[in-house]
Formats: sequence, C-alpha cells, structure tokens
Amino acid sequence: MAQTTSQLSREWQGPGVFSYGFRPFFLFGAVWAAMAMVLWVLMLSGYFALPTRLDPPSWHAHELLFGYLGAIIAGFLLTAVPNWTGRLPIVGWPLAGLFGLWAIGRAVMAASALLPLGVAEFVDLLFPIALCGVILREIIAGKNWRNLVVLAMLVVFTLANLLFHLEAARGEIAAQGVGARIGVSSVIMMIAVIGGRVIPSFTRNWLVRQKAERLPTPPMQGFDKAVLLITVLGLCCWVAAPDHRVTGGALLLMGALHLVRLVRWQGAQTFGEPLLLVLHLGYVFVPVGAFIAGVSILFSDAMLAVAALHLWMAGGFGLMTLAMMTRATLGHTGQELTAGAGTVAIYLALIGSVFARIAGAFWVGSATTLYALSGVLWIGAFLGFAFIYGPALMKSKPARS
Repeated sequence: MAQTTSQLSREWQGPGVFSYGFRPFFLFGAVWAAMAMVLWVLMLSGYFALPTRLDPPSWHAHELLFGYLGAIIAGFLLTAVPNWTGRLPIVGWPLAGLFGLWAIGRAVMAASALLPLGVAEFVDLLFPIALCGVILREIIAGKNWRNLVVLAMLVVFTLANLLFHLEAARGEIAAQGVGARIGVSSVIMMIAVIGGRVIPSFTRNWLVRQKAERLPTPPMQGFDKAVLLITVLGLCCWVAAPDHRVTGGALLLMGALHLVRLVRWQGAQTFGEPLLLVLHLGYVFVPVGAFIAGVSILFSDAMLAVAALHLWMAGGFGLMTLAMMTRATLGHTGQELTAGAGTVAIYLALIGSVFARIAGAFWVGSATTLYALSGVLWIGAFLGFAFIYGPALMKSKPARS
C-alpha cells in the first residue's frame, strides 16, 4: 500500500525538524539571516573580522543572496514539489544530509581564508548542485514537465553563485559583478513566476470567502506571460549592460508592467488579513526596485543604484520570503491561516529595516544611526520568526499530507 506524506513523516524517528523540507531550512535560514547581519554590523564597526577570503561587502551580499535565500528556496521547493508531482517528500537522513551541506557551506565561506583557494567555494556549491539534482529527479519521476521552468531558474541561480566565486578569485568586488546581478535576476524571476501563481490564487480564495465582488484576474494569462517575457529581457539588459540607457528604459517598462499586474490581483482588498496583504507588499518591491534602478541609470545616480538593490534584496526578497515562510509554516503545521500580533510585528520590523537603510543612504548626517536601526530591525524580524515559529517547526508532529 502506498505511503502518505503523514505516514512517511511519522515513521521518521529522528528530530522533528527533519520531518519535512520546510522545517530546517525556514528555521535555520531565519537564524542565519539574523546571525549574518550581526556579523556584518560588527565587521562594519571594526569590532570583528571574519577570516573570509571575500571582501566584507561581497561576503555580506553572498550570504544574503546565496546563503539565506538558498535555504529558503530549498525549503519552499522541497515542500512544493511533492504537491506538484504527487510524490512523497524527502524526509529524515536525506533531508538532514542536504541541510548539512547548506550549513557547512555557511561555515566554510565564513572561514575561507583559512582554507586552500577553491576548497570553500567547492563546498559551498555542493548544496545548490545537490538541490538541483533532487528537484530534477522529482520532476522527471513525476513527469511534471510544467515546472521545469522552476528548475531552470534554480540552475541559473546556482551558476550565478559559481560566477560570483570566480569573480572573487580574480580579485574583483564580486558584490558588484555579473554573478551577483544574475543571482538577483534569477530570484526576481522566481518571485515573478511563483508569486504570479500563488498570490492571485490565495487572494481569490480569501476574497471568495469574504463575498467580495471584485476578484483577482486568474494567474498566468496572456498579459502575465508578456510581462514575464519583458522581465527576462529587462533583466538580461541589466546583467549585460547595467549602465546603458536602453537598460534604464527597459527597467522602467518592467516596473510599470509589474505594477499593473499587481493591481489586477486586488491586493487593496486584503487589508483585513495581514498574512495575505504582506504577499502583495513583498511583491511591490519588484516594480519599485525596477523603477529606482531605471532612474539611477538614466540619471547616472550611484546612490539610487544602491537603493534599488536594497529594495530588491532586503525589501522584495526579505519580505516575500518572510511572508511565504510564515504562511507555509502555519498551513503545514495545522494552524489557522491568519497573522497574529507577533507575525504582524515581524513584518513591520522588516519593512522598517528596509526604509531605515534607504533613508541612511540619503540622510548622511544620521546615516550611522539609521544603518544601526536597520540592522536591529532586520535581526528582530528574523529572530522574531524563529522565536514565534520555531516551536512548531521543531515539533515531530507530521506536516499535512
């Protein structure tokens, strides 16, 4: 007789955190997001120096983009792919082994200067390569060809990490290189594709229960596909020619189209449920970041270029992942899909962190204070997630089948 997800989870006799893919990666990904920010603040203040081969800004960028986001992407995919393919999830020792590769990657990247050149970089790449292999196997076994596009984006994300390491090995500031831009672009596409599926669907389900008259446009219509195509083109321009005026125009167009797309999802009607509203707020950083990036190129403003990256990475990536982590944890641990006061607080802390960081770039006289405030709010948001959701993530109670 075929096993169910719940039966498979119950048969696992080890720590409950390894009974489903989202559990270890969401919990410890959040802890790492906070720890990495603590280390970054200490490094900036001159109180601490990591024995890493990367320059400090590149280590910071790498650990947010490929460290933290790598974990959250893994947690999401290892939970979503079984639903897409109808196959059983990866649990137990295989899951623990995959998580171990991620954790070892964080350690070796923090201490890469103590290792021969190439060792830390090789170890760091083992996790995303293994994740790609797992997802490919599941898609082939489940004949779920529709989601090969998700695997393609994950492969691009992994290649971006490799290029980041190669640029750093050449003595370049990898945080400003092609690898970082490809990595950022791949995550923007993941948000655009996956968010474009789930946000209007979740919104429609909730609005139907509220008996709302206006419902979101169904996902992935012709307009959505056109927006995604233009997004790919705009991001390719940004990767290849980040200072060209054509790129600036392409990013402005991309931003405008994503705003229209967002309006079609009826997010203005979701203020009654923060757990749903936050998905729309996280997505809005995609077009806003594109607008600011486009303007920065057209007016040759380096400050705006930095602001655009922070809007995308801290705002879009940070808030969207926090939104998905909270929703998925509640749903897969049998809790009500509604945001409590603590959850709302961590959302607000994350948003406050983003705007404090942006304000610090322009309000020079208070930059130190605002940067410190941004760091504290970021740390609070992710430690808050670990504190609120950690007990549920550590429990041995199986996730829903």
